[in-house]
Amino acid sequence: MRIGELARRAGVTTKAVRYYESLGLLTPARLPNGYRDYGEHDVRLAREIRALSGLGIPVERTRPFLDCLAVGHRHADDCPASLAGYRQAIDELSQRIAGLTARRTALITHLQQAAHRNSRVSPSDSDDEGERPMNDYLSLPAELPVPEDDGAAAHLPGTPVPPLELRGSGDTTVRLDALGAGRTVIYVYPLTGRPGTDLPEGWDAIPGARGCTPEACGFRDHYQELLAAGAVRVFGLSSQDTDYQREVVERLHLPFDMLSDPPLSLAGALDLPTFEAAGLTLYKRLTLIIRDGVIEHVFYPVFPPNDHADQVLAWLRDTPH
Repeated sequence: MRIGELARRAGVTTKAVRYYESLGLLTPARLPNGYRDYGEHDVRLAREIRALSGLGIPVERTRPFLDCLAVGHRHADDCPASLAGYRQAIDELSQRIAGLTARRTALITHLQQAAHRNSRVSPSDSDDEGERPMNDYLSLPAELPVPEDDGAAAHLPGTPVPPLELRGSGDTTVRLDALGAGRTVIYVYPLTGRPGTDLPEGWDAIPGARGCTPEACGFRDHYQELLAAGAVRVFGLSSQDTDYQREVVERLHLPFDMLSDPPLSLAGALDLPTFEAAGLTLYKRLTLIIRDGVIEHVFYPVFPPNDHADQVLAWLRDTPH
């Protein structure tokens, strides 16, 4: 057969076939007119070379496998030399994995250090050379899907808060029906990502899911203004555990506690909206304004998260207490 047919049947290019020949891996017969004449054995050899290359074994190191076939073995890896070829490829791959793992660890360390530095800078601060504000790195891309108001929070205004006790990041327990006089702001969110930790698959495609860190930074940066506008207390709340919440408070330098509700007790008591992601049941993003033990106002849906603290602040200023 001609080289084109061999390449087609073996699933390689004619250029690859010529390269195999240059290495002496294929030795086709010659017709009287000088043309190469390939046989079924050549097809099998070319297929074997392609398969081994797909495993990461360089073409130049496939000869022991081909020699194994040449001496009559049914499989190219029935010979000791072939097994040695496997071991060599595995050793090299292990070294590459170790190197990549070390690089990944170093990158995660740099990411965590940068995240700690950037989260300490307010949105109005920039570097000495007039670059963009550091907090811009926590901003959201414009193409994120916008959540729709599905009416899942319409029943909440006027509802008394349940007698639930939730652990706070400051090693305290907060009882929701005993918050005291005045207004309490509780912003409820799905989960906060950590540098170096992957978010659930497809996270950015879920309307309203992304943006927990920018939202937290917004409440941090407007915290004193929120108090001046009439909020007595501010809390964040999610289903993440207390250790996770404590890390977020430390990393983002939040001046308020984060409440932990792993069993979603508040969702069960108030019928709050939730969603599923990667096998997890998570809170949909909303904010409760609680006054004297009763839900006075609800923000739902919340979008964009990075502007939400401004929305709450404007409502507090416009609504006498």
